[in-house]
Amino acid sequence: MKIHLYDPGYRDAWDDFVMKNDSASCYHLIGWKEIIEKSFGHRTWYLLSRDNAGSINGILPLVHLKSILFGSFGISMPFFNYGGICAKDDEARGNLIREAAIVAGAAGMKHIELRHCDNILPQMPVKTSKVTMHLQLPARYEELKASFGTKLRSQIKRAAKEGMYARFGGLDELNSFYDVFSRNMRDLGTPVYARKFFQNILTTFPDTARICTVYTKEGIPAASGFLISFKDAIEIPWASSLRSLNRFGPNMFLYSTVLEFACREGYRKFDFGRSTPGEGTYKFKEQWGAKPYQLYWHYWMENGEPIPEINPHNPKYSLAIKIWQHLPLQLTKLAGPCVVKNLP
Repeated sequence: MKIHLYDPGYRDAWDDFVMKNDSASCYHLIGWKEIIEKSFGHRTWYLLSRDNAGSINGILPLVHLKSILFGSFGISMPFFNYGGICAKDDEARGNLIREAAIVAGAAGMKHIELRHCDNILPQMPVKTSKVTMHLQLPARYEELKASFGTKLRSQIKRAAKEGMYARFGGLDELNSFYDVFSRNMRDLGTPVYARKFFQNILTTFPDTARICTVYTKEGIPAASGFLISFKDAIEIPWASSLRSLNRFGPNMFLYSTVLEFACREGYRKFDFGRSTPGEGTYKFKEQWGAKPYQLYWHYWMENGEPIPEINPHNPKYSLAIKIWQHLPLQLTKLAGPCVVKNLP
């Protein structure tokens, strides 16, 4: 068995391994390496394991985040819910994590975070505070709609009564998505990704990435979601709505529209993304019928230190969040990408 860094000659073999492996996510595809490098300028280490016959039997994408504010560490994968090791057996997994530790030590990383859907590294420190929310889809949207509660159906109808309508697209919908997304992130006190990040995704994956935007009858973007499909599942990693229009239910109309689209296109699973059990986003997703599935984020720690807490719930970031919420929108668009590029 041999472990080495990815090179372009393995591009097709890498993606073929991802497509055939049930534990792989779309974020294991090699296109995300290029998106992260172009969008954020981060250095990446993509490790692959080959068996004695020369075939790939395991992969590990690793991104190096380094800043004065947050330190130096590796993530697989940052900015997304999934990543980590994807391998055929325990031997390949063990070899990949050992090689990753060598890479991390040489690069000055203090820890590595591996975002898994299963507890595949039970010997390592792990966080289990997050779940992912999945909804199994029927063949017909009408069947799914019948399962919605009375309040949810009423909220969906409210947007239609107000004359709101939805539109799907790609790069042609990017401005509308980014206008809504950047304003919502500012209101939440969260730095916003650069527009080029989403542009790079749409350009790299034109057949599997799309945007759905809900407009008011006057043509103003009220809610928008970024969709990514992979195999028989479709995911909505980023979705936002304008607070000033939330009483009209554009967010509910957005989700009902994309769920109807998902059923019609034959997807079997809708991925609402990660949540903390009991919090507002968890309850929002639960009302659509989504069920929680445990996430396991495993850690390699350089010196056996406690697992780091680089997240909005850490009290030391609370003041920064409050300040950010009151900054002018244009300033957050300019400054946000410089900050968020180093937030995992």
